[in-house]
Amino acid sequence: MLKPLFGTVVGLLGIYLSFISLLTIPKLQDHVIYLHKVTLTWFQDVNIPEQWGFLRNQVTPFHLKTSDGETLHAWHVLPLDVYQQHEAELIEEPTGLCQNVENSLSFELLRDDPTAKLVIYFHGAAGTLGSGWRPQSYRALSAAVPNLHVLAIDYRGYGSSSGWPSESGMLTDALTLTEFAMGTAQIPAERIVVFAQSLGTAVALSLSHKLALEAPPILFAGTVLVAPMADVETSTQTYKIAGTIPLLSPMAVYPPLLTFFNRFIISKWPSKAKIADFIRHLDSADKDGRRNNYDITLIHAEDDWDMPWIHSEILFAHAVRSMRGNAGFTKDVFEEEKAKRKLQLGAGGWVVEWWGGNGIVREQIVKHGLHDRIMSYPVVGLAIARAFTNTGTYQLGGKES
Repeated sequence: MLKPLFGTVVGLLGIYLSFISLLTIPKLQDHVIYLHKVTLTWFQDVNIPEQWGFLRNQVTPFHLKTSDGETLHAWHVLPLDVYQQHEAELIEEPTGLCQNVENSLSFELLRDDPTAKLVIYFHGAAGTLGSGWRPQSYRALSAAVPNLHVLAIDYRGYGSSSGWPSESGMLTDALTLTEFAMGTAQIPAERIVVFAQSLGTAVALSLSHKLALEAPPILFAGTVLVAPMADVETSTQTYKIAGTIPLLSPMAVYPPLLTFFNRFIISKWPSKAKIADFIRHLDSADKDGRRNNYDITLIHAEDDWDMPWIHSEILFAHAVRSMRGNAGFTKDVFEEEKAKRKLQLGAGGWVVEWWGGNGIVREQIVKHGLHDRIMSYPVVGLAIARAFTNTGTYQLGGKES
C-alpha cells in the first residue's frame, strides 16, 4: 500500500519541480508575474467604455507615446459633477478612440480648470483597464472628491498597448502618464493623488521614489496603495494560483532551495526597500525651511487570498523603521508601539497612523473586500479624500518627530 502512495508523492513532486524549473525561463516568468496575456476583456472593445456603464463620452480612450517608442492605451474618466455641467456638449462629440486627446472637451475640462483634481491610476496584474472591478473603482474614486478626474493606462504588453512588460519599461510607462498629467494637462503635483492596486503598487512606489529623488523633488498630494505587494520574492512565497494552489511556498520548508530559485527572478520590484528609502530621503530633506510632505495609505483586506495582508504589514514596518532608524527600535518595540496607536474599528477592521519628520504613513486593514472588490469600497475613496487634505485623522498624541 505504501509503494503506490510513495510513487504518487514522488511523481507529484517531480511534476511540481519541473513546473518550477520552467519559471527560470525569463519569458515564462513574465507571464506568471504580469499575466499580461490574460486580458479578461475578450470580445469587448476597450474603446467603447459605455459597455461598462459609463455615460456617452464620460470616458475618453486615447493613446500615449513613451520615450522608448511604445504606444499605451489610456482612459480619461470625467467626474459625474463635471459631466453633468457639460452633458449636452459632450454628447455631441465623436465617440471611440480619440486621435488627438488635447482637442477633446474632456481634456479641456481637466487642463483649464484650476480647481480640478486628478487621480493617476495604476492597475494590477492581468486584465485591461476595463476588466474586473476597475470600472467600478474609477467611479468610486470620482465620487470621493468633487471635480476629481481619473487617468488610467494599460502598461506595455497589456490589452492593446504595444511592447512587453518589464520593471524598467513599466516605470517608463508611469513616467509617461505623469508627464502627460503634469506637462500636457498642466496639473501640478499637489493636485494629484496616485492610486494603485496589487502589482500597480510596485509601479507607483517606483515612480514616487524616482520623482522624490529629483532636484527639487516632485511630490504628489498623496499615494493610496490597495492590496500592495512587498516585493516579488515575497509574492512568490505567498501567492496561490486561483487562491488555492501555492507557487513557491512549499519550498519555504527548505530555505536554501527557495533562495536558489529566487536568484532566477528577473523582475524584483523591491517595494519595501523603495518605500523605506523614499521616506528616509524626504525626512532628511528640509532645505530652505520647505517642508517635503508625503501621505501614504496602505489598505488591505484580511480575506485577500491572492496577496495576503502580511505584505501591508511588511511595507508599513519598513516605512516606520525608516522614520525612526534601527537603533533600539527592535521588532518587539515596534509592535508594542503599534499596538498602542492602533484604532479598532470593530467589523470594519483597524487602522494605525505614524508620522515621520515630513509626512505620514497609514495602514488600514479591513475584514472584507477580497483582492479586487475592495477597490470600490468607501475606505478607498476616503483615503483619496484624506490625501488631498494631507491630514491625519486617527493618530492620538500628535506627530512624531
